[in-house]
Amino acid sequence: MSDKPKTSVGIIWAPFSKGQAREGVEKGPTVVKEAGLIEKLKAQGYDVKDYGTLGFDLIPDDKPWKNAKNPRTVGSANEKLANVVAEAKKSGTTSLVVGGDHSLGIGSISGHARIHPDLGVIWFDAHTDINTPLTSSSGNMHGQPVAFLLKELKDKMPDVPGFSWITPCLSAEDIVYIGLRDVDNAEHCILKSLGIKYYSMTEIDQLGIRKVMEETLHYLLANKKTKIHLSFDVDGLDPSLAPATGTPVPGGATLREGLYIAEELYRTGLLSAVDIMEINPARGKTQEEVNTTVNTAVSIILSCFGKAREGSHSSSYRIPQPQKSI
Repeated sequence: MSDKPKTSVGIIWAPFSKGQAREGVEKGPTVVKEAGLIEKLKAQGYDVKDYGTLGFDLIPDDKPWKNAKNPRTVGSANEKLANVVAEAKKSGTTSLVVGGDHSLGIGSISGHARIHPDLGVIWFDAHTDINTPLTSSSGNMHGQPVAFLLKELKDKMPDVPGFSWITPCLSAEDIVYIGLRDVDNAEHCILKSLGIKYYSMTEIDQLGIRKVMEETLHYLLANKKTKIHLSFDVDGLDPSLAPATGTPVPGGATLREGLYIAEELYRTGLLSAVDIMEINPARGKTQEEVNTTVNTAVSIILSCFGKAREGSHSSSYRIPQPQKSI
């Protein structure tokens, strides 16, 4: 796994919140940008192409359909995002989508798969986000994106308004979950029936994050050298690290575990797209909580692009050579 890493990043700012009910997650991209992400990536030696902040249409009279709220608005937003991600991938950049709620995983992964159909996905999250519009108890579509992406669920999915554009692009064997600890009964049934590979926090505690990543990469890459898509929900981390998020769940991954995942994916040379989702500044009780969440997210992103804890990969420092005595 020694492919030379990409040298350009295409950033897409996606301030979208209609996949869930809590206001504020649409401000996630702004606070990450204000934290200096572009400058920090440039300092690591990357060319950064800024695709700008996407504008999303609110579809009027967007009534719920089955157990899916705002389906037309969510579908329209994801179609737009898919087109921009596909454009970024076509130009050879590693795409970086800064959300926004995790319903945007539909568009980000769909767009990536148009250019690299043989994808492997790592979904880092406290939740599986694999409910369908028939099984969801909340109706929030940030809990349903994976169901729209899986070929095996195509026959179980109704024709949701706003999603006529989508074609499922993943097989059940193409995705691995890491960080799970809040999975409802319907989702658990889908996981088991499809044989989807996952590592809950229990498995992470038992095996250690190094073993989890070894097994994950072997599973995704043993038979094919595929591109990797990391879809990272900050609520996969412990709420002490990412308190400013919509659905925090105690007992999450540590910062060390999150950074290790990012570092290992970078080292493969195959990390082709990254989503960072569910940063919600309005959910921080204090400015310090907001800052903690944003700084954690930025640290994870920088590690995905090669920042090592012992120093950046792009350092030009050279060890001084001893002078020969005359």
